[in-house]
Amino acid sequence: MTLAQDRLEALPRGRLLAEFSLWSADLVRLADEIARVDEFVDLYHIDVADGHFSPALLYFPDLVAAVRRRTGKPLHVHLMVADVILLGQVEQFADAGADLISVHAENGNATAALDLIERRGLASGLVLQLHSPVTAAASHLDRLDMLTLLGTRIGIKGQGLDPAAEPRLREARALIGAANRPILLAADGGIREGTVPGLRAAGADTVVMGSLAFNDPDLSARIAWARGLNG
Repeated sequence: MTLAQDRLEALPRGRLLAEFSLWSADLVRLADEIARVDEFVDLYHIDVADGHFSPALLYFPDLVAAVRRRTGKPLHVHLMVADVILLGQVEQFADAGADLISVHAENGNATAALDLIERRGLASGLVLQLHSPVTAAASHLDRLDMLTLLGTRIGIKGQGLDPAAEPRLREARALIGAANRPILLAADGGIREGTVPGLRAAGADTVVMGSLAFNDPDLSARIAWARGLNG
């Protein structure tokens, strides 16, 4: 088992994980932000977007390498990039220090990307957009460490949670149960104080927390609240 896989294996199970999205950090003061929140973080979520597959432009390998030097927590890189650059991006972010790389089921070369992630000795993840059926993940479950379901449209901050998010999580939870593998189920998008309890009850093992974490005046209490939610 590689160091990257060890970091994922060491994550606590049986409670909701706090996955902090660095998209919501103060990027001008990123090192200070990491130092401020690191004790509360289970893993960091790093969105990578190319302006084509996703409308945003986010994160690049050198910045991830800088994050890697400042924390020992697992780094989850979520690639929202077009097929033509996907494999190259896997290589670059593996070199930069990612522990887990997630690719989209909507990528035409998702299988090749998962093959490459495995060869690089990293943990692997798959992401489903709202329009993709949960069953699209079924053929990949035997190799996944994490399955992430988006609860909002891709790459746009501040949206409300789609009504389909909780039923989709329940469907994914059943698929994972049938696969009999310790796959983490993640909810990403629309993460608010009012939505997290329902997402947890629907089966989420981790939620991607942005402003809910970084903007909370009492982060210790916020994370204690999240970790106390029952599935």
